[in-house]
Amino acid sequence: MTFLLTLLAAIFVLGPLIALHEWGHYIVARLCGVKVLTYSIGFGPKLFGWTSKKSGIDYRISALPLGGYVKMLDEREGEVAADEQHLAFNRQHPLKKIAIVAAGPIMNFVIAIALFWVLFMTPSEQLATKIGQVLPDTPAAMAQLPVGDKIVAIDGHEVQTWESINYRLAGRMGETDNVSVTLQSDAEGNNATKIYQAPIKEFMQGDAQGKDALSSFGMIPWQPNIAPIVGDLTPDGAASRQGLKVGDRITAINGEEISDWISATRIIRDSPETLLSFTVLRDGKSVQLSIMPQGKKDNLGNDYGQIGAMVAQSEIVIPDAYKTTIVYGPGESLVKSFEKTEQLAVMTVSSMGKMLSGMIGLENLSGPITIAKVAKQSFDISWQMVLSTAALISLSLAVLNLLPIPVLDGGHIVYYVIELIRGKPLSEGVQMVGLNIGLLLLAGFMVLAIGNDISRLF
Repeated sequence: MTFLLTLLAAIFVLGPLIALHEWGHYIVARLCGVKVLTYSIGFGPKLFGWTSKKSGIDYRISALPLGGYVKMLDEREGEVAADEQHLAFNRQHPLKKIAIVAAGPIMNFVIAIALFWVLFMTPSEQLATKIGQVLPDTPAAMAQLPVGDKIVAIDGHEVQTWESINYRLAGRMGETDNVSVTLQSDAEGNNATKIYQAPIKEFMQGDAQGKDALSSFGMIPWQPNIAPIVGDLTPDGAASRQGLKVGDRITAINGEEISDWISATRIIRDSPETLLSFTVLRDGKSVQLSIMPQGKKDNLGNDYGQIGAMVAQSEIVIPDAYKTTIVYGPGESLVKSFEKTEQLAVMTVSSMGKMLSGMIGLENLSGPITIAKVAKQSFDISWQMVLSTAALISLSLAVLNLLPIPVLDGGHIVYYVIELIRGKPLSEGVQMVGLNIGLLLLAGFMVLAIGNDISRLF
């Protein structure tokens, strides 16, 4: 059942993005006077579809849902009647060819901007960007960032939400340098700002691999102070087997003092298959226990530890000082959607460059399985998360398709730019060599991405 829901979520999110990408190619081709033969969502054998009586275009849904294509009249792919040669793609001016090929990725950029625009226009109550906790032995701790101060900028870029902070920090993945954090303190009522320099080294790599950017950096939003008292235990969990009992209060783990449940949870999650020394208070007496968290994998394949202990129920009240309502008008939302699209596109290209240079590991590359799982996870959270996920995937499709690899749109654009400069196209032999190299590169990336997806399952 979970597999079916994951598949349906992926189809629901990816289907429209692929269809609109191909529609971009399709509509610009028709506007440029090129005859379209086939508009297909998916590759391989035709599952179902119809042929337009007016235009003769074959609209179809095909068996392999990993993309789509628009087939146009082209003398390189078959005989073209003399009275239709002016309708063939290969006969068009290079600028028309560039417009047709670029229309697909541009459509994905437009979709991302539109979805971000809707999300920015939706009022939302969020946690204020005040630092709730600084984790020990992290860049935030080394920079001595004060708890309670409000984060207003990262590396000189204004931030208003924890999501934008997370993206700015994630953009520094793999780097060794300083992160500039601008904080605003209202302790004296003057809202003075101060810039701190936090040192990072191979950020989010090594032991921090798989952790989110905020935890790796060490500055955490406000979190409720939930007493670390065990409220329930799973019968087969590590905690139950190793002697933890309902009502025990966790006071220390590996010598680190524990004052709230979330701190205990963080240590446990970060320690899969690692023996931990617990100190608990039971009936007024201190008890020592050794518990090894069971290694688990989350929906994205990241390892985490679990001991099978649940917290006692308690009411959570967020202080007004740590709440904020984000509201943007249509115009401001549109500007912010363009800014966010640009930021994430640059971050995507930068991440690819870091992978190729070895600054970050190739294990960060994800394929269709991970995309499907993220899509399913977004449906479990909210409609806003579904739109956000769709926007991110659409943006990724746009950037990936513009890479200068011959089999992709970006590679074809390079060919047509060369044709525009030379006044004639490259020879078919040269184009075929480029195409074969592109296919090998793309196949290698796909094998690596799917291999990473599979490794995250086990």
